[in-house]
Amino acid sequence: MDNYAVTLNRKTSETDISITLKVAGNRQINVNTGIGFFDHMLTSLAFWAGWDLDLNCTGDLEVDTHHTVEDVGLVLGQAFGKVALGRAEIERFGAAFVPLDEALCRVIVDLSGRPYSVFRAEFNVERVGVFETAMTGHFFRSFAQEARLNLHAGCLYGENAHHIIESLFKALGLALRAALRERTGGVASTKGVR
Repeated sequence: MDNYAVTLNRKTSETDISITLKVAGNRQINVNTGIGFFDHMLTSLAFWAGWDLDLNCTGDLEVDTHHTVEDVGLVLGQAFGKVALGRAEIERFGAAFVPLDEALCRVIVDLSGRPYSVFRAEFNVERVGVFETAMTGHFFRSFAQEARLNLHAGCLYGENAHHIIESLFKALGLALRAALRERTGGVASTKGVR
């Protein structure tokens, strides 16, 4: 692993995941989880974050999407955390507002090393394709936990679940990209350490 890329593998009785993440990438993205809408969301996240991402997951989709979405969030968060927490002179904070038609969502992150998440969005349907909309917040919480970052995500307004979820994933990508921008003058903390 260098300071900008990491490869991880995780296999359980529920999922088998391999991931290579490069945060300072060229947007070379290959995602396959077996859940079409989730692949679309992860691709949007990686694109707007400016990552190279190769992610493959085989999960127990005959049960439901829960284990796949949760475990991908955990492994992607772990990969991002390994890269981000190893970089000292970064902006640390990032925020983004993203509109998509009638929906407007925001995501704010602090790459603090202290995991915490708040997720506020409501959906008027249970699924987009086979993706369970309730798993959106679970993905964000799982990602924040393993990335060891503070993450606040919410929908200010919107009606279409596809639009709301997509604007949340895009905003997460933009916020993470902003937080990882290099800065001069040492660590972004009055304590001298993150």
